[in-house]
Amino acid sequence: MSRPPYEPPTEADIAIVSEQLGREARGVVGIAARAGDGTPAVVATAPRLPDGSPFPTFYYLCHPEAVAAASRLEAVGIMNEYNELLANDESVREQYARAHRQYIEDRDLVGDVPELSGVSAGGMPNRVKCLHALIGHALAAGPGVNPIGDLALERSGWK
Repeated sequence: MSRPPYEPPTEADIAIVSEQLGREARGVVGIAARAGDGTPAVVATAPRLPDGSPFPTFYYLCHPEAVAAASRLEAVGIMNEYNELLANDESVREQYARAHRQYIEDRDLVGDVPELSGVSAGGMPNRVKCLHALIGHALAAGPGVNPIGDLALERSGWK
């Protein structure tokens, strides 16, 4: 089995993420990306939360500025543009499908949850549904993995 694609969270990280979310952070298994100031931007979340419920969003965008940037894009309907790109560009579709598979592989390193079999996040692999999830994946995986996440991150202006 491969090494997880994130670093273990510290108690301070969990406290910061809880503050960012305005609630207790649940199921955090790692910090998948950090903001420029070192604060958590994306957490890796267990595929089954402590209460037993399945949780497909492995890469969870938590930094308030990044969340706000994704929300602004969603509010102006950018998902429609990205869905059109996905429908019309075979190369983007193929790369997005690879991103979907990589997302599931990363999550499966933490645990197998049968209810989530074949499910990733953000609408992958066939549509663009949640830019928060796709930007979270782009930040965690790095440039060139999730084409829609990369486009949304660039357009959001958040770094």
